[in-house]
Amino acid sequence: MLDFLPAPLRGVIASLLLAINTIVCCTPLFVVALFKLCLPFPAAQRATDWLMRHIHEAWISNNSRWMDLLRKTRWHIKGLEGLDYEHSYLITSNHQSWVDIMVLQYVLNKRIRPLKFFLKQELIWVPVIGLAWWALGFPFMKRYSKAYLAKHPEKKGADLATTRKTCAKFKDQSVGIFNFVEGTRFTEAKHAQQNSPFRYLLKPKAGGIAFVLDAMGEQLQSIVNVTIHYPGGRPGYWDLLCGNVRDVVVVFEELNIPAEFIGKNYDQDPEYRLAFQGWINQLWEDKDRLLGELHRKYPPR
Repeated sequence: MLDFLPAPLRGVIASLLLAINTIVCCTPLFVVALFKLCLPFPAAQRATDWLMRHIHEAWISNNSRWMDLLRKTRWHIKGLEGLDYEHSYLITSNHQSWVDIMVLQYVLNKRIRPLKFFLKQELIWVPVIGLAWWALGFPFMKRYSKAYLAKHPEKKGADLATTRKTCAKFKDQSVGIFNFVEGTRFTEAKHAQQNSPFRYLLKPKAGGIAFVLDAMGEQLQSIVNVTIHYPGGRPGYWDLLCGNVRDVVVVFEELNIPAEFIGKNYDQDPEYRLAFQGWINQLWEDKDRLLGELHRKYPPR
């Protein structure tokens, strides 16, 4: 435990450990990825996928160790019991901070398969880690504005096509597909700008989840609905590196996927789109109510 050190020094140490861990794990990852490209045979693909998955889990485990080294965080976790490493899941969560991703990886590592995030296409150019995301099969999405689609209607539905193509890679393997339904981190300014009807949440965007259900709904065991609360207030990434995240509350709820939401076209079926949006909004109302309860149960310390 390094909690006797000044917080800025802990932050510098954690940054160095994160960088070293990333370099050490990415080196063999890139070598295995090269073999995967050069050996397009089913047996070789399975072997390289297995190796890359375990390298990914090692990277998460090492990050969890330095997080524990900085200061012992009090974890309040509920609802993990039913998850199975051999099953595929669609995971979603409220989004308050970049710390959310590290929290989810810390709690879910080796309980289910490593999470695959949908990423903006531009992120592939992030040094080292962008190439690692590509090697691990993270789906990269190119987003088009409404104005662009009005001028280029042929691009409409491209996101769904990309999602289908990506999900096809996971057809014969268990996977954890992750999506932040709000699409961005919560801030008071964004909350006010949206005129959000929720107290602790931004408005949900149903399209991302609907696309995944359309592409691979029959393969998924369930939807894992995650609610994250930080009793000390929303932390920044530097707070995590400095060991200043003292309490984290994570509640998991495993939801059955309604049969009527599988294999439907969200873009082209208005009736389904309206029903699905209503379902997501109800989930968000329940989550907002739960967050209110968590604020009362775990007040700031």
